[in-house]
Amino acid sequence: MQAEDKYITTDGLRIHYLDWAEPDGEDKQPLLMLHGIGRTAHNYDHLVPHFAPHYRVIAADLRGHGDSDWHPDGAYLVEDYVKDIEALIAELGLTNMVLMGQSTGGRVVQVIAGKQPGRVAAAIVEDVGPERPKAIADKRARRMSDEEDGWATQDEVLTSIRPKYPLTPDSLLRHFVQTGTKQRSDGRWIWKVDRNITKGFIPTDIWRFVREIEAPIIYILGGASNIVPPETQEELKVALPQVEIVTMPGLGHYPCDEKPEDFLAIVDEFLG
Repeated sequence: MQAEDKYITTDGLRIHYLDWAEPDGEDKQPLLMLHGIGRTAHNYDHLVPHFAPHYRVIAADLRGHGDSDWHPDGAYLVEDYVKDIEALIAELGLTNMVLMGQSTGGRVVQVIAGKQPGRVAAAIVEDVGPERPKAIADKRARRMSDEEDGWATQDEVLTSIRPKYPLTPDSLLRHFVQTGTKQRSDGRWIWKVDRNITKGFIPTDIWRFVREIEAPIIYILGGASNIVPPETQEELKVALPQVEIVTMPGLGHYPCDEKPEDFLAIVDEFLG
């Protein structure tokens, strides 16, 4: 199954998205997928075949990522990403949506689900909560600095990321490199990411939106990750009586990559 590359323009930026709708597929319930920081819409490619028979699957590149435009002034707060995705939702007239987001994409999902409860049927949030502490923000800034020089080949990129994702299959990592990097004018390979995204990767609190969520929502967490600590999980249960929280033992920040079949089984049970 092949996605169609499409674009909208909002806030002066061209935002790229992948649309897997078949000729008669626009009548299906929309499933809007939003990637994590430093990633692209193609990071969901391995999950799409599971959902495409039943949903109109759409995956967007957040501003500053993939084939979307970079913001000239480095406007990359969660609210900036939300503004673009709300424009995409309005442009396509999406309603009764299932939202799925990993990491920063999961923060965008939480905000939209709280702001537009009438359009959201269900929300799936992968290993992220309503808060981003300073330690996590600083870690991303260090990584962007370390990767600024790029690599001589895509194979070198692959070699560099393997230790960071020891549980992710090599074939998937290779796909991420092939779809998520580009060659710079000097011949070096770099991620398709504006290094200024770190300007928006700051301590963040979106509880004011989360408390307004009405749709069924599930947080799928990696057991080896500390992004959503136990005290935050307890606060979510108080704030959202309908919430489900599932921890996948031993997994890291991207459970959908490390054990995709188990991740999909959890999602299917939630949506079913």
